[in-house]
Amino acid sequence: MQFGFSTNAFREYDLTDAIEELADAGYDGVELLFDEPHLYPPTATEDEIGAVQDALESNDIAISNGNAFMLTAIEDFHHPSFIEPDADYRRERVDYTLAALETAADLGIPHISIEPGGPIPEEKSREWAMDTFIDGLEEVATRAEDVGVDVLVEPEPDLLIETSEEFFDLLERVDSDRIKCNFDAGHFYCVGEDPAALVADLHEYTPHYHLEDIPDDRTHEHTQLGDGAMDIDGFLSELDERGYDGFVTVELYPYEETAVETARDAMAYLEEHGWA
Repeated sequence: MQFGFSTNAFREYDLTDAIEELADAGYDGVELLFDEPHLYPPTATEDEIGAVQDALESNDIAISNGNAFMLTAIEDFHHPSFIEPDADYRRERVDYTLAALETAADLGIPHISIEPGGPIPEEKSREWAMDTFIDGLEEVATRAEDVGVDVLVEPEPDLLIETSEEFFDLLERVDSDRIKCNFDAGHFYCVGEDPAALVADLHEYTPHYHLEDIPDDRTHEHTQLGDGAMDIDGFLSELDERGYDGFVTVELYPYEETAVETARDAMAYLEEHGWA
């Protein structure tokens, strides 16, 4: 098992500086934020991609995942979504995701993570939202198959796909082996599921995991490892027992003001518990 840390906590840093900090902290990989102020696929240049590749090579660190979930370059984390009522606005999310796939292919990243549809608009039904998400996802899947990059839908509280059951329902309706799961342990914990027990069900469809702690009341607040109520050792033990040798990326974006210290403290937790 390898550990990465997402640069979405390092939005006050230049991306190459963030890569250097995370390598110094002892991580095997770095999850690249495909958004401003880091690497924004719709406008990313060959020079920017080359600078990232140079930073990775000089710091001997890999890419754990391409994070194409947050989209603050246009509005915020969740908007525009795949299920905006306005077709032109919705189109911006699809086009952004298509560009993210191209950038991932250029960097040799095997997968990107995306939002699970988005918040269901008040004036629309869940059925409409599912149909609309699937329409967008099928176009994205076609490009994913062309460039050889997986698209990992990341279930999240209060968005269209929140639970494992909803993810499996989605999977049955999209005819592409490129559509898989970004298993965010904290998100599943928030909606009342047991991440450790869920590993067995989703393992086959999950090439990448997110990890953060969550408060005891299961509020969706990404919390430093060990400061919440999740059974992190139990979750990682399940992955270890299955021989998982891919990346688990720690995602602590709310700690923007203390990004370096937070990354180092998370690594210290993993080392103290014998995982890194």
